[in-house]
Amino acid sequence: MEGWEVPTSLGPSEAKENSSSSIVNRSCENLECYMVLIKAEKTAIGSICFLAGPITLLENALVLGVIAATATLRQRPSYLFIASLALADVFASCFFTTSFLDFHLFRRSDGPTAYLFKLGGVTMAFTSSVGSLLLTALDRYLCIQQASSYKVLLTRRRAVLSLLILWSATILISFLPLMGWRCPTGLNPPCSRLFPYINQGYLACWTSFTLVLLALILGAYALILWKAHRHESAMTSLQGAAGTGQARMRMDIRLARTFGLILLILVSCWLPALSFMLADVSVLLTHTQQRAFAFCSTLCLVNSAVNPLLYALRCRELRVALQQLVQRLCEIGKCKKSPEDLAPGLPNTEDNNCTAVMEDEMSRCRNTRFNSISEMVNNQRQEL
Repeated sequence: MEGWEVPTSLGPSEAKENSSSSIVNRSCENLECYMVLIKAEKTAIGSICFLAGPITLLENALVLGVIAATATLRQRPSYLFIASLALADVFASCFFTTSFLDFHLFRRSDGPTAYLFKLGGVTMAFTSSVGSLLLTALDRYLCIQQASSYKVLLTRRRAVLSLLILWSATILISFLPLMGWRCPTGLNPPCSRLFPYINQGYLACWTSFTLVLLALILGAYALILWKAHRHESAMTSLQGAAGTGQARMRMDIRLARTFGLILLILVSCWLPALSFMLADVSVLLTHTQQRAFAFCSTLCLVNSAVNPLLYALRCRELRVALQQLVQRLCEIGKCKKSPEDLAPGLPNTEDNNCTAVMEDEMSRCRNTRFNSISEMVNNQRQEL
């Protein structure tokens, strides 16, 4: 197969680089024209993947385990959306890390069917992750905008139905190249120079779809902040508490800081990679730009690693459920030791001691919880 031709509209330096690369990559057999990383870049990007991949898998698996083991969390739509996000990020950590390292670091080339299947798994994971972020943002918007009728509008059945629609749509969209919407000219233009066998038309559609999802997320959080600002302004005017703003931060400012951090991370991780994809549709990318895209694509994996910290572990109920789950596991581990570990002829006091310790810890936990609740009530009375 022939390499990419050099466009005549490029400048002298870019034309020189493309001409040299076209000479080197006259043949694109075994997908070598897509394996453009140098040794230092392989080390850096490989380190990111080897570090972020397992962390992403463990974090999101922990979130899924806590939600699955807690009946009260499983019944709430908000945590169903968080579970969907965690599941998508688990898939992203597995599919992206293995396929990315296998292709760019170990330089293993697959046939069109095998490659498009792997790429479809990565696309499905990241698309479902962004879609789950959108459902989470819409859930928070409904909770603020329709607080009185929130439980009626968003039932568990409707949440499950929305998740089924989301995952069905993402699976269909992600595996369209495997179903036949692939590059008609092998590996030559109009093929994508970022992904082998990918049609530029499909890449433009998927990138536009993802940008629309991100825009809807930004819009939902902007509406939440606007609603919170109006509510806080109304409460301040009714109470006439001009000095309370000095004692505590306004709710809308706290939300602005939290959502600002969330959106900053989301945009910083996704916008660079999506920008390269849009550029790939309109211009012929150089090898330097291909290498830059390889680094930017790892930021999507970093976003999947940060998602549990932003959306799951910040929830107090999930942290409490995690603590209770750890306590139950510790209780099982302490109280169910094998009899062989005990000395023969001695009374079995392990269970009694364990039970006493656990009861003491539970009573201490209850006292601490009651004290914290009373402190919260006293603080609220002082603020009022």
